[in-house]
Amino acid sequence: MNSKVGQLISIGISGPELTKDEETFIVNNNIGGVTLFARNCESPQQLHKLCTQLNGLKSRMADKAPLFIAVDMEGGRVARLKAPFTQWPPLAKLGALDSPSMAFNFAFAMGNELRSVGINVDFAPCIDVLSNPDNAVIGDRAVGNDPEIVAKIASALVRGYIKSGIIPCAKHFPGHGDTSVDSHEDLPVIDIDESTLQNREFVPFKKAMRARLEMMMTGHLMFPKVDAEWPATLSEKFLKKILRDDLRYRGIVISDDLDMKALANKYDKAKIPVQALKAGCDILLYCNEPDSPPIAMEAVQKALADGQLSDAEITEKHSRVMSSKRRLKDFAPKPMTEVARVVGHPDHLKISKAIADGQIIESVNLG
Repeated sequence: MNSKVGQLISIGISGPELTKDEETFIVNNNIGGVTLFARNCESPQQLHKLCTQLNGLKSRMADKAPLFIAVDMEGGRVARLKAPFTQWPPLAKLGALDSPSMAFNFAFAMGNELRSVGINVDFAPCIDVLSNPDNAVIGDRAVGNDPEIVAKIASALVRGYIKSGIIPCAKHFPGHGDTSVDSHEDLPVIDIDESTLQNREFVPFKKAMRARLEMMMTGHLMFPKVDAEWPATLSEKFLKKILRDDLRYRGIVISDDLDMKALANKYDKAKIPVQALKAGCDILLYCNEPDSPPIAMEAVQKALADGQLSDAEITEKHSRVMSSKRRLKDFAPKPMTEVARVVGHPDHLKISKAIADGQIIESVNLG
């Protein structure tokens, strides 16, 4: 049993408290991360308690490494944390402002609130270029349709999150902006070539990398003109050749939720995690189905035993994850007095309102 495999898995949990079974599964399998959803987030006090409990598990785990405690907080309709956490406008509002300073303040303020309760990864920003105006799946989650403006705002957002102590995760590589199909429901097929991707979709990702981005999420997207066999999450062409070799990305690659129907309707449940790791994913994301992580772990261990995956590959991925986690070694939720001060801070509300109203404000004290 290779304990390193657990660090390459991120799971969802069922409710606002960690169950005994969930705790046992995380500890016994050296699980690398947990993603929180609305079902897990009731109040700052409850979230602080849950994150404290999750963070405390590291002392009992094989690697003694902190969990990646992640959430989807983009702003707009993708926001797991409700009031009294600051409610942020969608990124389209930032794109309309075209202000890197406001984008930086947006991410820094949001990150401070997440960081205070004990969240250390935000699955944001969404840096897809909205090249298809009928794309309701992404829509106002995108900064806009101009690759250069998206890139400029993406860079500022990444820097803001990093400054707050949060690890940002840009998504959805290689780009979800030219779709009309929701990958939660089916596999989007996008009829563009690699040259178009280079000149449009990749522009913000390249800029985010230069801003020291250390985590990137794949999209379950099919580009037949680039890889006729596999969608991006399962594609060595996209993740090893293009992202690693051509774009020289050195950070962590995390899959989007592997139970989404884009993949689940087309591939065997035990095949998906093995192919995702072979393709170049470092972390396998499972959000909503508790049966899936054990199936994935068993499939990966079997693939290691029969030579489909090599120990060297797993060790390289594990090293990448542990390198990122070393910066989190002293990570812990802030005291509740600090949480009460930071969450819904008047200056955060001021920034949020200004962005929603299309205004640029120069002087804010973010602490």
